[in-house]
Amino acid sequence: MTRRAVVQGVGHYLPDRVVENSHFEATLDTSDAWIRERSGIERRHFAADDQATSDLAAFAAQAALDDAGMTADEIDLIIVATSTADMTFPSAATMVQNKLGMTRGFAFDVQAVCAGFVFALANADALIQSGQANTALVIGAETFSRIMDWTDRSTCVLFGDGAGALVLRAEDGQGTTDDRGILATDLNSDGRFRDLLYVDGGVATQNTGQLRMEGKEVFRHAVEKLAKTAHTALEKVGLGADDVDWVVPHQANIRIIQSTAKRLGVGMDRVVVTVQDHGNTSAASIPLALSVGKQRGQIKPGDLLVTEAIGGGLAWGSVILRW
Repeated sequence: MTRRAVVQGVGHYLPDRVVENSHFEATLDTSDAWIRERSGIERRHFAADDQATSDLAAFAAQAALDDAGMTADEIDLIIVATSTADMTFPSAATMVQNKLGMTRGFAFDVQAVCAGFVFALANADALIQSGQANTALVIGAETFSRIMDWTDRSTCVLFGDGAGALVLRAEDGQGTTDDRGILATDLNSDGRFRDLLYVDGGVATQNTGQLRMEGKEVFRHAVEKLAKTAHTALEKVGLGADDVDWVVPHQANIRIIQSTAKRLGVGMDRVVVTVQDHGNTSAASIPLALSVGKQRGQIKPGDLLVTEAIGGGLAWGSVILRW
């Protein structure tokens, strides 16, 4: 028997404020058509002034618990993937733990920017496999609207706020690729590329800072590295593109999604796409897409999923998961 981390429930939360592309036309040299053509984004959600990342995360976590038919008392572990935690410390995860009324178990954050949810899933899988935890809430949550330079049309139109969550529980499998749960992971990083995507602030500078990105270079690295990490993870368990039911990618840019799918050998009819409605929600984008994909009736029990993401660092990776 093989111990697997199996999805029990999924949920998401989006702030009430919806910002259409036309919102930016009054202050920037841009247009709805320009944004759609270059990114595929049509709208995004922004958190209210009194909403913090941990608030969004807690709402998504509760939705996932409800979907799983479980309560917070049954959870051993919370991991929140975020680059926009409420405070320098304590972690957003411990804040979510408190908001859920959970006083047992342990909680921590993972910071790998847009790849954060993939890294969090891999950590949760390892902790469940080791027996350190039997159940886990894995959450991606961001309020990127707080770190935008609203004069930079190349970045500020791309990002949105939101949160998504999965509930994982240990179950015994047969040790084959027919098992439900996480089957393989692949994680990577390379700090040489720090200046391609970063925030020009932090503790060392004593200011929050704003997001900076070399878009063309990030695009090039994304297409190459995302396809490679997905292939690597599939090969670890002897699977190929033909075995994949759904690719659920980081929702950064429709062109990256299309180019990566082509390199993977997967048609767009097998790719869950939500970027048009949410924009780039960084670590929240994959769990958001998983939740929406289930709501749409796309993702069904037994489906084989590939999730892959790349973010600042550069950090990138993938997870193979049977739903």
